[in-house]
Amino acid sequence: MENNIDKSKFKIYLVPIVLMIIMWFILFIPAGTIKFWQAWILWGEFSLMTFFIAVYFSKKNPEFLERRAKVQEKETSIKAPAVFKIFYLGFILPGIDFRFNWSNEPLWLVIASNIIVFGAYIFIFFVFKQNAYASTVIQVENKQQVITKGFYAIIRHPMYLGMLIMSLFMPLALGSYFSLIPMLFIIPIISFRIKSEEELLLRNLNGYKDYCLKTPYRVIPLIW
Repeated sequence: MENNIDKSKFKIYLVPIVLMIIMWFILFIPAGTIKFWQAWILWGEFSLMTFFIAVYFSKKNPEFLERRAKVQEKETSIKAPAVFKIFYLGFILPGIDFRFNWSNEPLWLVIASNIIVFGAYIFIFFVFKQNAYASTVIQVENKQQVITKGFYAIIRHPMYLGMLIMSLFMPLALGSYFSLIPMLFIIPIISFRIKSEEELLLRNLNGYKDYCLKTPYRVIPLIW
């Protein structure tokens, strides 16, 4: 029993470490230098929040972290077109942009964008606190209930709102105007994912249809 607990804790802390290592390489290898100071700021923010979330939920709700660690999901009826994978270029272009000095973005915009990105990550943390079933995969679990309080009383998918804000301001936080172009594909990607998720929730989660009637907006209040 004790060995199982130790293995679970090891996995909980291993995942964020691996993510941060991968993120470091994605940011700095294209730049060809570790002098990419905008990347150090963003990477530091993500590292801080990612480890904070891991530590917090390892004590408060380790089951939540196990759900977040899942990467496989069942086939869904709505799939985003493959062309939207251009989105991933938005993580590589900032380093190339820095190497060849394409954007020359002002310092104030870099700082302001980093503050917004960090604030969006904090917002996502509070979403996680309100909904222990928030996951990286589209699924409905046993005993799962509809969350109708907090952010969920305003919009049905606050986590995606946080992801949207983070994605759109991340290129600017990294000092790159050009990487904002592929990163814009996050909008249709999230749209397709929400449609898939809601199709599953409407079919398998009791009370979700009534919740949709009471909370009509998916991501952006008064708009969609």
